[in-house]
Amino acid sequence: EVQLVESGGGLVQAGGSLRLSCAASGFTFDDYAIGWFRQAPGKEREGVSCISSSEDSTYTADSVKGRFTISRDNAKNTVYLQMNSLKPEDTAVYYCAAEERICSDYAPLYNYWGQGTQVTVSS
Repeated sequence: EVQLVESGGGLVQAGGSLRLSCAASGFTFDDYAIGWFRQAPGKEREGVSCISSSEDSTYTADSVKGRFTISRDNAKNTVYLQMNSLKPEDTAVYYCAAEERICSDYAPLYNYWGQGTQVTVSS
């Protein structure tokens, strides 16, 4: 059974940090790019960051560039999203997803999705 399980969300004050984790199982993790998406209430799902299977390619949205860093540990089948200097506008449910071919911010390309973790940034 394919599973992607996000963790690490929570409530943090503006300027604070959180590290999200995405633990994967049930598929060949090393073959997949992993992306992070977020969805705020009343807004469309937005691509935040992505890392390719071989870590030679990453994507980071302009809205989080310089504040968020994506990384992966293939030995642990886990991808991380380090989020620093958080802003209230970062408040959303964050999802990780797996895509077999390319690193992309286009959600329909992704084959597998986690259930999401809530991140709330207070002002």
